[in-house]
Amino acid sequence: MSDASLRLTVLGSATPYPSAENPCSGYLVSSGDTHVWVDAGSGTLGPLQRHVRLDRLDAIWISHLHADHSADLLTAYYGLLYADIGLAAPIPLYAPPGTADRLAGFLTNTPARSPIESAFAVTELYDGHQADVGSLRLTSRAVAHGIPAFAVRVDAATGSLVYSGDTAPCPSLTELARGCDVLLCEAESAEAPAGEEQVHHTPEECGATAAASAAGRLIVTHVGRPLTPHQAVTRASTRFTGPVAYASPGATFSLP
Repeated sequence: MSDASLRLTVLGSATPYPSAENPCSGYLVSSGDTHVWVDAGSGTLGPLQRHVRLDRLDAIWISHLHADHSADLLTAYYGLLYADIGLAAPIPLYAPPGTADRLAGFLTNTPARSPIESAFAVTELYDGHQADVGSLRLTSRAVAHGIPAFAVRVDAATGSLVYSGDTAPCPSLTELARGCDVLLCEAESAEAPAGEEQVHHTPEECGATAAASAAGRLIVTHVGRPLTPHQAVTRASTRFTGPVAYASPGATFSLP
């Protein structure tokens, strides 16, 4: 019998490019036989296959179109259509507006547009979008990243997970995360920028967002290169009194 608990597996959490040991942002969210690939950053397709075949995914969800969150869609396209996979139907892909044309712009090599829609059934996200995927409900909210970007809440019978994507602290993320069991929040910035638009959290702001949303647990991810994971966890803990962990590549968290 498949494990019906809500599970988060970290495929990678590096920014803005993979390290030798850590791919970029990507996660597998599972409950029972339902599997959703959340963000497809550079290098995440490899470790994804330790857990699920591409054609066994129920959906893919992409927060925004920066390469460290979406680049492996390109190699997944070739895997789905031109390798050893017999794809029965395109995989549902929930992603920001313009995703299909962005993929086609890179993948088209002849006068004929590459058949993106044969690999992916693309649904464009908007603020408040909801989708039921197997046993999971996905709710997306627009967040503050300077480009179209989204956070997602995953609700299952056994727990709830909110993933920030990349964003500055913003009311929509706090509202989305209200009362969740786990907040998976990026901590790319060592310090908040002075005199320019903020597009990421600092570790302290991760803690503050978790506290404001009354999350049960905080997992910091996408930790910027000037920071160590230990520093990020320690700094986040100054603003949030609940459990704080780091999204180590390969780690699996069961919720709640």
